[in-house]
Amino acid sequence: MPFDPLMAISSVDGRYHSVTAELADYFSEHALIRARIVVECNYLLLLAETDGVGIKKLTDEEKSMLHVLSKLSVEEAQKVKGIEKETNHDVKAVEYYLKQRLAETSMKDIAEWVHFGLTSEDINSVAYGLLLRGALQKVFVPEFEKIIGSLEFATEKHAATPMLARTHGQPASPTTFGKEMNVFASRLQRQVDQLKAHTMLVKFAGATGNFNAHVVAFPNVDWSSVARKLIGRLNEGNTLKLELNPVTTQIEPHDTYAELFDNMRRINTILIDFSQDMWRYISDGWIIQKVKEGEVGSSAMPHKVNPIDFENAEGNLGIANASFSHFSSKLPISRLQRDLSDSTVERTFGTAFAHSLIAYRSLGKGFEKIRVNELAMLEALQAHPEVLAEAIQTVLRANGVEMPYEKLKELTRGKQVTLEDLQTFIDGLDVSETIKKRLKDLRPENYIGLAKQVVKS
Repeated sequence: MPFDPLMAISSVDGRYHSVTAELADYFSEHALIRARIVVECNYLLLLAETDGVGIKKLTDEEKSMLHVLSKLSVEEAQKVKGIEKETNHDVKAVEYYLKQRLAETSMKDIAEWVHFGLTSEDINSVAYGLLLRGALQKVFVPEFEKIIGSLEFATEKHAATPMLARTHGQPASPTTFGKEMNVFASRLQRQVDQLKAHTMLVKFAGATGNFNAHVVAFPNVDWSSVARKLIGRLNEGNTLKLELNPVTTQIEPHDTYAELFDNMRRINTILIDFSQDMWRYISDGWIIQKVKEGEVGSSAMPHKVNPIDFENAEGNLGIANASFSHFSSKLPISRLQRDLSDSTVERTFGTAFAHSLIAYRSLGKGFEKIRVNELAMLEALQAHPEVLAEAIQTVLRANGVEMPYEKLKELTRGKQVTLEDLQTFIDGLDVSETIKKRLKDLRPENYIGLAKQVVKS
């Protein structure tokens, strides 16, 4: 029977299947088998080109056949799974599958060169590197750029839209909505730039990382060079690069995986921070959500328009980060030269990335539904003239007035004050009329410092 998302155990393959389906190209069992075959076929091609290795040179037609084999269909992947039922070993099943396919061609005499000198982790390390790189390049970097683009649009549009700031949840020196969006845009951009520059180390050096079997079979071949050449070929046409780690055990130690997942976790943490701020702005009425015909906000309260997209994003980002955190702490640890506990963890990469993608798409939907309520922001700001106390005491301090902070503290702390109260206080100061005028001209909405310039910078 065809799979019905209603029967899925995980929401990423059930409720959110339409959002996450494209990740199957990078995190499904089919994708992993296909990536393993890509590595095996490229290695076989390279062996045939390496001087000193006793394998025949391949014709253009045979090279083309290997290229076609690399584009593994789901139906062919099912054949590999059938072999795995007998071998109880997933990579060995790939090897046997390729040997069977080669036996049907003019390359049957080189079938035993498949997986020559290798251990499973040589294939897995490179395969996972290819899959992670593909997902980042094709799906996640574009998603990040969309989010940053939305933030930058809000930054530019509202660079001068004054807004009450809150520190410790209390009214604080005013800012602008655009500048606050710019904080998130710049934070994200920094992390995404690091992600784009990230290089993942992979391993391709035999059973315990020393090319033992390779050297015994062909001692005059520079096997390290062969491995580097293989990774170089697999990097062609890609902006994110894999790099051969020359010093490994049976497995690549996964430190660069940890760096990648920590990078993803930082991105998600910034977006959790953003989602919570947007939730509060919506709650305060400073941001208005568009009403969509037919939608229901509450099963009991007809008036409600809930900030569900930002709440959905926050929840899914938290789930993703829990997994990313586990990946980062677990994967760099392996008993002696290797244990198998990393293998089952690697198979869950897709879950963390899927919950992240659900969150990013929810944020995209959230952006499309909102508009800034500039009047509400202005009214909230004007309701707190006490935020001018900082400006007044600072000007007075600069002009030699004694204990200006304490005077303003006595006037404003824990009290409701009006602009008139502040004006009366200013009139009673022993300062020049020029300074008095400057202070009287202050309004919460024009006390925004260099916020607009921060946006432009």
